[in-house]
Amino acid sequence: MKKASILFLFLFVGIAYSGYSQTTTPSDFFSGKWEISAVKTPVGDVKFTTDLVRRAGKLTGELTNTTDISQAKRPLIRVEEKGDKLVMYFESSQGGEIPIDLTKVDNDNLKGTLSTFDAAAKRLKP
Repeated sequence: MKKASILFLFLFVGIAYSGYSQTTTPSDFFSGKWEISAVKTPVGDVKFTTDLVRRAGKLTGELTNTTDISQAKRPLIRVEEKGDKLVMYFESSQGGEIPIDLTKVDNDNLKGTLSTFDAAAKRLKP
């Protein structure tokens, strides 16, 4: 009986340890500062920076055009996350909603499209 009690004690401690060691918060891979590049657009190659911040469970931010700093910052209308995929929407100056569709390549790089143009994003280190 003593051996069974010790066995159950170790089993209980093992289950409790594995239960507490798992994270309960969602991964925040996309949060942080990113540099987004789009190539061969009608206005040439374009670079944006954004700082994606999670507020009330959703990512928010704004785009800053680093190729033309005279342009105003563009707030993101919405950001959709699904696994390794991120889609950010912003309002264009011509009055339409434009998506930036990016997929995780590795821990610091994303690849995809800005509307119909090739795009890539690189995590900016603090």
